[in-house]
Amino acid sequence: MAAIELRRVTKAFANGGLAVHEVTLDVGDGELLVILGPSGSGKSTVLRLMAGLEEPTAGQIFIGGRDVTGDAPQSRDLAMVFQNYALYPHKTVRENLEFGLRVRRLDAAQVVARVEQTARLLGIDALLDRKPAQLSGGQRQRVALGRALVREPQAFLLDEPLSNLDPVLRVSTRAELGLLHQRLRTTTVYVTHDQEEAMTLGTRIAVMRDGRLEQLAPPLDVFRRPANVFVARFVGSPAMNIWRGAWTQTADGMRLVSPAFALAAETVAIRRPPGGQLDVGIRPHDVELTPAGAGDVDGIVEVVERLGSATLVHLRAGAPGAELVRAAVSADVPIAARECVGLRLRPDRLHYFDADTGQRLS
Repeated sequence: MAAIELRRVTKAFANGGLAVHEVTLDVGDGELLVILGPSGSGKSTVLRLMAGLEEPTAGQIFIGGRDVTGDAPQSRDLAMVFQNYALYPHKTVRENLEFGLRVRRLDAAQVVARVEQTARLLGIDALLDRKPAQLSGGQRQRVALGRALVREPQAFLLDEPLSNLDPVLRVSTRAELGLLHQRLRTTTVYVTHDQEEAMTLGTRIAVMRDGRLEQLAPPLDVFRRPANVFVARFVGSPAMNIWRGAWTQTADGMRLVSPAFALAAETVAIRRPPGGQLDVGIRPHDVELTPAGAGDVDGIVEVVERLGSATLVHLRAGAPGAELVRAAVSADVPIAARECVGLRLRPDRLHYFDADTGQRLS
């Protein structure tokens, strides 16, 4: 096992575009770090830079304290698992697992022992004589993981390994990956666009956008204290409600006023002089529904989405043309479209962001 460190790593293309821009991050020895971001955010490029499949334009990469920036992939002792499994179709499961070890000229008895141990660990020991075409998607994914595990590398690099699985199998395989990491404690970097995978698997999450690192923190810190508007909207399902409000002096004192609501100064957990605008956000689970007239503001229900375990309510609150407000309530709450209800915002769960930079205000 080994720690991985990136120092101001940049990857530029020949046309001048930047895939990665001065990314600095560290992966602790034995940590499972998840790199999360939308398509085109640069997350897979960061993984390929670690693996040596891409060469950085600037910056340094360290593995186990050793500068490997210019080293070839095979000298970095990392194992990579791809989205498309990348199994040899003409080889059996056993032969797929053995291949990397035989290339390294390991002793035959050692090869057999490692393969059988890894197969038992992943529950694929009954499949060793089958070929990939005879396996289900979940079984193929386990074989791909096994081919990485059997090498006993310094670290694992996983590039969206569950994206080809159906939803039910993805959840069960995700849990198996978590248990596997707890057992092995091998340094792992896991790339995904799925925030549930990031929240449930990661020791920490590195959130990326447009080649830049937006936030690096434990999962609950990313959820509870997003560094900026992008992270606030990207992490969390359903997405956070965010409105633009004016911080103004009124006859009743300081107030944060938007088309959807008005909040008194004692409710707003920031201190700054009047003037200017702020973005204020609240997660749908922190919006409470009340009888009309009993909340902070009244709204008209436009859409009701019954999700089984909860109900997502879309409301038009405040002035005509105001943005929709999403509230996540218990599935047992009786509510219908065109109903008038009150909304109460939990003041201790409000988030504030600078309207110009999008950065979080403490």
